[in-house]
Amino acid sequence: MKALPFLATALALVATTHADPDLRKALTFHASFDRDLNADFSRGEKTGYLRKGQEVVPAQVNEEVRIVHGAGRFGGALHFTKKGTTRPQYPGAGVLDYHAQTWSRSVSVWLRLDPDQDLEPGYCDPVQIVGEDIKKGFIFLEWSKDHTPRRFRYAIRPLIEIWNPTAVGWEEIADAKRPMVQLTEPVFSREKWTHIVFTLENINDSAKKPAGRLYVNGAPKGAIEGWDLRLGWDPAKVLLVLGAAYVGHMDDLAVFDRTLTAPEVQKLFALPRGVAELHP
Repeated sequence: MKALPFLATALALVATTHADPDLRKALTFHASFDRDLNADFSRGEKTGYLRKGQEVVPAQVNEEVRIVHGAGRFGGALHFTKKGTTRPQYPGAGVLDYHAQTWSRSVSVWLRLDPDQDLEPGYCDPVQIVGEDIKKGFIFLEWSKDHTPRRFRYAIRPLIEIWNPTAVGWEEIADAKRPMVQLTEPVFSREKWTHIVFTLENINDSAKKPAGRLYVNGAPKGAIEGWDLRLGWDPAKVLLVLGAAYVGHMDDLAVFDRTLTAPEVQKLFALPRGVAELHP
């Protein structure tokens, strides 16, 4: 029986060795949520944090957010049980590495929920990238608050003077005039996991065209193009944030240090053991 842990480790190393080398090289962060709210792998900090007033403390499970062993797409899963104030956050240094001159990243996550049955009223953002002020930029996945079925979106909101100089409400702006990809058909379910990847390409780069792309279950669903996507964040204050009003399951969160290609997103979607295959 003592040989079993060694065998499991050896098999994991073999899987990692044979995983796509370019994906493995690009990985900066992976949280499996098999044990807790911390990352399994990170080029920066592994610790997840929670903000309590002005204080930031290590994240712990509670009645709003818990780990459900064996319920994930791979192993355990993070379960946001109700709309609350528990929003795990991860520092950007080494993971997101935001740059004011040029910045590209990709974020991957698995979600399981019925948005129309599980979400409470109001906007819901399962994943956000934020700085010190949303007027200086705001990147998020969200479900709309007033539609049936609720619409799923990926948005890159740059400096507010670029996309919304008159400070009009988000929902009051015509779809075509918002820097987002929007899905109007249901793609999520309580019975199956849905894989989401969003990319950031050439953000803040004055010499190249910026873009953001959304993929669902390995397939491209739209792009944010033709926009000036300049952000104004302090790099030291950029965070990856989870669970803003989200109610549902989440698994296998990962970040990559560049824009993944469509074939790479398909490879990521098809990994038999998930992102764990990309690191020891």
